[in-house]
Amino acid sequence: MNAQILTIETIISDPDIRAGRPVIVGTGIRVSDVAALSVFHGRTPDQIAVNYGLSLGQVYAALAYYHDHQAEIDAEIRDDDDAIQHAKEQANGG
Repeated sequence: MNAQILTIETIISDPDIRAGRPVIVGTGIRVSDVAALSVFHGRTPDQIAVNYGLSLGQVYAALAYYHDHQAEIDAEIRDDDDAIQHAKEQANGG
């Protein structure tokens, strides 16, 4: 029996799309966006799919990628949060 590894090509990293951060193919939705919604905001995969016009397969692919690259994606989420906080401080004269 010849085993064949099958891949799901749903996540892409392209320097011309979202600064090379991993996104769901055909969308601008980053893996970190899906991960943050799920992990930090308690949204279910069904809710994410409906609210963002994604299939469940796309959501689960993003979550699978997140779990395989958790440290990297968590750092990306922290960097985004830091940038938002810095922008808020600048806007408030900080």
